[in-house]
Amino acid sequence: MDNKLIRVAITHGDTNGIGYEVILKTFEEPGMLEICTPIIYGSPKVAAYYRKMLNLQTNFSIINKAEEARDGRLNLLTTFEEEVKVEVGQPSKEAGEAALKALDRAMTDYRADLYDVLVTAPINKKNIQSKLFKFCGHTEYIEDCVGEGNKALMILMNGGMRVALVTTHLPLKDVATSITKEAIVEKATIFHKSLKRDFRISNPRIAVLALNPHAGDDGLIGTDEQETIIPAIGELEAKGIQAFGPYPADGFFGSGAYSKFDGILAMYHDQGLAPFKALAVEEGVNYTAGLPIVRTSPDHGTAYDIAGKGVADISSFRQAIYSAIDIYRNRKAFDEATANPLPKLYHEKRDDSDKTRFAIPKAKDQARHEAKPQKQDEEQPKAE
Repeated sequence: MDNKLIRVAITHGDTNGIGYEVILKTFEEPGMLEICTPIIYGSPKVAAYYRKMLNLQTNFSIINKAEEARDGRLNLLTTFEEEVKVEVGQPSKEAGEAALKALDRAMTDYRADLYDVLVTAPINKKNIQSKLFKFCGHTEYIEDCVGEGNKALMILMNGGMRVALVTTHLPLKDVATSITKEAIVEKATIFHKSLKRDFRISNPRIAVLALNPHAGDDGLIGTDEQETIIPAIGELEAKGIQAFGPYPADGFFGSGAYSKFDGILAMYHDQGLAPFKALAVEEGVNYTAGLPIVRTSPDHGTAYDIAGKGVADISSFRQAIYSAIDIYRNRKAFDEATANPLPKLYHEKRDDSDKTRFAIPKAKDQARHEAKPQKQDEEQPKAE
């Protein structure tokens, strides 16, 4: 595998949130430029505004297209020329439009193979809505743009835990009807493939959570487990996927059982993300699995309440960059290892007219005869 620096595209997210703060503070550390070539998709003017306001020393080079990006520097690609009014800590339509322009340009450049991985700073899912963006978030938009027909799977991860979701951004009242055997099998299959390819786990173990409290208590407070989840687990097992459960979510996380599995499949958003974020502290990462593109993001939002105060923690954003690089390398190594499997060995069909084709050479035949054990009824030499 080559040692060239991986080109990391970074979209600036909502311009009134903490996006520029975590980006600039992350690359204030010179060592970051030794592990990747960053390309920020955003606005030089907004970046300069935050750099001055936060008294940061991060330098960046302005470029107009991704091909101009150079190693050893923070490249800032201008995605729009219009002025953007920065209202720190306040949601606005302008901030949503700026976020979408950066994201849209990044999608275009990915199709042109101009970078390797994508890291997205947080957006406001409401103010980014427009005629071009009618999605619940980054995940659905990216799947639509560059998914090539593949289904995305949201995985929240840190060093010791990976939590995937069967349903993502749905109102709670719609969750139960969306939990079908087919949906569970589909998401678990994508999860299994990602654990093998993206994380290089040869035979992953997946824990499947229940939907109802206490896993339904044998049907007393819900039958989804018996009617849907257990049959889905059985189908997964038949496909050779190690799936276990269903486990009641409270006891599963409270007892530390999550540490015994390579992945956890939750039924809905808060069931998986609430305990994950409580346990992951600051280094959680949101990874979009199942798509050709490698995309990660920090597991926090725009954080309007602390925007512009200089107190935003960069741990999650920095880990998102590390994770994207690791996954890209894992995929490359996995694909190279499985690209040309050895051909199957087979015996040529015997031609009975050629009696010597499979004959054992005389020397080997003699050795085989001599090694053959004697039958018990054969006469044994008598001891003198």
